[in-house]
Amino acid sequence: MAHFTKATSIEDWLNQRLAVRTLRRVLAEEYWIPKDINFLWAMGMILAVTFGFLLISGIFLLMYYKPDTALAFDSVNYTIMQEVGYGWLFRHIHGVAASVVFLLIYIHMFTGIYYGSYKQGREMIWISGMLLFVTFSAEAFSGYMLPWGQMSYWAGMVITNLFSLGSLDLNGLVEWIRGDYVPGDAFLTRFFMLHVLLMPLIIIGIIVLHFGTLRIPHVNNQEGAEIDFDAEAEKYLKGDTKNAKVIRFQWDFLSKDFMVMAFFLTFFFYLVFYHFEFAMDPVNFDPADGLKTPPHIYPEWYFLWSYEILRPFSKNIGLLAFGFAQVIFVLLPFLDRSPNAKPAHKRGIFFVWFWILLIDMIVLSVMGKVPPSGIFSQIGLVAALTFIGLWIALPFITMFEKKA
Repeated sequence: MAHFTKATSIEDWLNQRLAVRTLRRVLAEEYWIPKDINFLWAMGMILAVTFGFLLISGIFLLMYYKPDTALAFDSVNYTIMQEVGYGWLFRHIHGVAASVVFLLIYIHMFTGIYYGSYKQGREMIWISGMLLFVTFSAEAFSGYMLPWGQMSYWAGMVITNLFSLGSLDLNGLVEWIRGDYVPGDAFLTRFFMLHVLLMPLIIIGIIVLHFGTLRIPHVNNQEGAEIDFDAEAEKYLKGDTKNAKVIRFQWDFLSKDFMVMAFFLTFFFYLVFYHFEFAMDPVNFDPADGLKTPPHIYPEWYFLWSYEILRPFSKNIGLLAFGFAQVIFVLLPFLDRSPNAKPAHKRGIFFVWFWILLIDMIVLSVMGKVPPSGIFSQIGLVAALTFIGLWIALPFITMFEKKA
């Protein structure tokens, strides 16, 4: 039986029951971070804080939102925005955070691709991160339905139609998802449940997994160098902090995180107070009307690239291309056959591949916002084929790389 001494402080009391000192030592004081990293490594912490903004603002909005097709639109645009004290502020925070979180995710993703942070035993870090991307996407889509404006209704109609799986015509599955033939009360309440309960629980669970996967192989560094963390940590603890290649997570690395966080929060609240409109589609300020189709239906900006991969093709091929785009990033650690974990600028043709991919996704996003006609349709088709071709070519352009 464990021997419990008299606790002299709250920390002692908690430590005897929850081993809080051991947790702090393992997760913070003796968790070592490569010294050679830049501000891009702070994106994970900023993402966690932004998710916190979404949770807190969402709780306040939940107090006044009505998940009913007859009441939802007015509860958001009248009650919250005009009657509730500072309701506008919480809606702005929630809307801006929902867009900014995807900007951060894309920066985080492409930082990982550029620096090879998915290699050398870090495959689970990447896979868990991509699971977060998928769940955040589901969370964002379900939230986009809740204001019950025109774009909410018609985007929901278009996206759920994808589950008919083209010529398979699985309309029964689509109706089961909607709870009706068209989006209505059952549809809205189901997506309300997904947005406020199921998806946040899944996201929190995957965040814990993601941070857990970081603990064993440690994060990558700018040069992709292999570091003997035990030896470097011993050097650090002996006082040779100048020559040690690692720093403590607490408080050495966190001090860098906080500095980047300060710049981010300035940018974030500038958007909240002065440019919140970018996160709120003007079409969605018209109440949902199933008898009036908008002239051009499109998703939020962070889904535009994958939406544009769907549009240029026939129904069945478009669905295959869309499905390809959704899963291919998860397979990156297995498609990149190079033994190197070096940054892209040290990997020859992979450097070119990276920048073509990034530019191509920007082009896809721009084309996804404009009507698919004329030259725009042709550019969208070329960009979609380029995206698919890049991923097919990746194993072949990396398998001949020699270990640096």
